[in-house]
Amino acid sequence: MNFLKSLYINNLLFYLIIGIVALSVFGFIFSILFFIAQLLFIGLIVLLVIDVFLLFKHKNALVAQRKTMDKLSNGDENEITILLKNNYPFPIHLEIIDELPYQFQVRNTSFELTLKSGAKKMITYSLRPTERGEYEFGAINCYVSSKIGLVSRKMQFSEHAKVPVYPSFIQMRHFELLAFSNRLTQAGIKKIRKIGRNTEFEKINEYVAGDDFKTINWKATARKDKLMVNQYQEEKAQNIYSIIDMGRAMKMPFNGLTLMDYAINASLVISNIIIKKYDKAGLITFNNKLKSVLKAEHKASHIQKIMNLLYSQKTGYAESNFEELYTTIKYKLNQRSLLLLYTNFETIDSLQRQMKYLRGIAKNHLLVVIFFENTALTTIATKTVNTTEEIYFQTIAEKFAYEKKIILKQLQNNGIQAIYTSPENLTINSINKYLEIKARQLL
Repeated sequence: MNFLKSLYINNLLFYLIIGIVALSVFGFIFSILFFIAQLLFIGLIVLLVIDVFLLFKHKNALVAQRKTMDKLSNGDENEITILLKNNYPFPIHLEIIDELPYQFQVRNTSFELTLKSGAKKMITYSLRPTERGEYEFGAINCYVSSKIGLVSRKMQFSEHAKVPVYPSFIQMRHFELLAFSNRLTQAGIKKIRKIGRNTEFEKINEYVAGDDFKTINWKATARKDKLMVNQYQEEKAQNIYSIIDMGRAMKMPFNGLTLMDYAINASLVISNIIIKKYDKAGLITFNNKLKSVLKAEHKASHIQKIMNLLYSQKTGYAESNFEELYTTIKYKLNQRSLLLLYTNFETIDSLQRQMKYLRGIAKNHLLVVIFFENTALTTIATKTVNTTEEIYFQTIAEKFAYEKKIILKQLQNNGIQAIYTSPENLTINSINKYLEIKARQLL
């Protein structure tokens, strides 16, 4: 039974049978053709038996194994590798179909190749997940055929694996690498001139080996007749919280990801940079009720806590409750902090309903509201139109785009800093704002 399930007839066999049948039909007119058809049929049967024997003689004639990372990065291209080894004593032709997780909705992931006897081959392809959660890979299906090519043997390798998809740690590592190599400008991060020092004067001490020459106090050196240096108290680590709105306004899709997932990816990246800058990174998520509060810390292990918390977050269709957010911040955040609020306002009315809570938060903290540009509307508003219907759509798009600019202006008029950005530039613009606030010592 297993033999029959593994046996697949190739198109070549059907074509040859059709040819022999056609030759037999013409054999009614020319008898010699019927005789030739009989010989060909016998030869085909012999080749078929030989082909089946060669393919099914060996038990472990092919080895296939899938290699994936322990976790996949959301919104990024993740590399998947299939390792193959041919243990047949002859070259084989392979068609490989990998069973991908249902979230990708892909049914045509197949590869064709020829593999020599004893040869190894590595197939690499990439997947871009667009939602967090657990993804389950199925089996690797291999269809093996010899040089005869009449039939194929199906060999299935149960490489079932469950792989979690986390917020974009690939993006996080990318910006971390740029930060360590001082190449952040290559990613669009602005180099902002610092105002003053990042330290506060503490006292004057006698110079000891290893002190920075730039800190030498020449007046004190002249008075004491020996080298004296200024000592500074290092600036205290500041609390930076990423606040993510999980309400229905953040469920809007863009390039496969929701706005919430863009906010989650940006929060992970900026939290990592905050910790590398010796500040404390924290996290708050909410929708119609408060979802989670992670206290700001600057330990290296804290970034894993942030990643795990972001991985489990889910959006909903309820209206976001800014009143509860305001109450939480008022009673749980005692120290003045920088709050990066990722949310979205499509109309002025939606902003006005929440403005009193935003103003209340901004009284005790430095609040930065980050909301999104609707790039589809921007495209419609700027393209050339030819028909009355297109003019109508463009007018509506311009109205919504103008409202976004008014929202930005109203936030600034109420003493609230704001970032109006397209989703793909969210991470870079958020980092730029953080570095600007830190350089200008606004916190």
